[in-house]
Amino acid sequence: MSEHEGVSTPEGESVYAWGDIAGEIGHIPVLWREVLDLLAIGEGKTVLDCTVGRGGHGLLMMPNIKGGRYIGLDTDASNAAYARERLSEAGEKHSVKVNIIHSNFVNARHALDGIGVDKVDVLLADLGFASNQMDDPERGLSFKGGGKLDMRLDMSQGVTAGELVNELPEKELADLIYGYGEERLSRRIAKKIVEIRHERPIETTEELADLVRGCYPGGSAWIGGKRPAPWKNKGKGGKGRRGGKGGGQRGGQIDPATRTFMALRIAVNGELDALDHLLNELPVLLDVNGRAGIISFHSLEDRRVKNKFRDMAQGKEFYKRITRKVVIAAEDECEQNPRSRSAKMRVIERIK
Repeated sequence: MSEHEGVSTPEGESVYAWGDIAGEIGHIPVLWREVLDLLAIGEGKTVLDCTVGRGGHGLLMMPNIKGGRYIGLDTDASNAAYARERLSEAGEKHSVKVNIIHSNFVNARHALDGIGVDKVDVLLADLGFASNQMDDPERGLSFKGGGKLDMRLDMSQGVTAGELVNELPEKELADLIYGYGEERLSRRIAKKIVEIRHERPIETTEELADLVRGCYPGGSAWIGGKRPAPWKNKGKGGKGRRGGKGGGQRGGQIDPATRTFMALRIAVNGELDALDHLLNELPVLLDVNGRAGIISFHSLEDRRVKNKFRDMAQGKEFYKRITRKVVIAAEDECEQNPRSRSAKMRVIERIK
């Protein structure tokens, strides 16, 4: 590993080629090389994948944990069923015992007890959404597609994003958007939501996204999901209005609705509470010499992981941080899988 601008990035060739990964698995699991390396995946180990998704990381682990055990959890019933079929076949091929359980990782301890497992050697939690979830308009996780405002990963329980948007008092809604999305225009957005819902309920992701975009100066350029072109006028010294070479980009080319949607997804699925619970339970999940790796996708998650791992490793008596700095994807992975650009991984090991 080499350090660059305060983060660690991988170097060197892997035994896997990008074409092999995409062809055999159907998608490229984020930070897959780092997962195999930093979590010390090895023969005979017991792995707990807290977010099995479509089974991408699991399929890559199988050849490396021959004679071991793989336990996958997922709060999405359809993904759990899909992963069970894929990974059971791979488990038979590589002599790995496979258990796929439809469960939120909040219940990880209960899930392990149910199959007679005390501790695990490897714990992985990829906190990102699976591509099939983000791309499914019926789930309403993304502002692309015009689906209903649902956003639940477990479609059988919990409140929907639509219920929060249409029922929360203005102040609570503003606090939610600011607290979970770090959205500086949260009060303006909440006020506009309340104005609109007095006339009609806000029912689709497209409606909400355009409403939020309209709250931003220049945000109308994004209405309808359009992506505005970069600013082309240059200032002094040939730099654009945001100081970058060749002209700045409007808002960094980040859709103004991004933070509001992130806040609602976090609230609907209880993501931060679930993460806090998992981090607190690591001592009763991880065996001695076992490693836990958490892959996060925004600062609220990463900050929690960073602080918890730092506290656990105080004195280096029971735990040590394998990654002193956050690990990000190498440029070649980002080119193959653009969603990996925002992924951040931290790893800790139990030593006593």
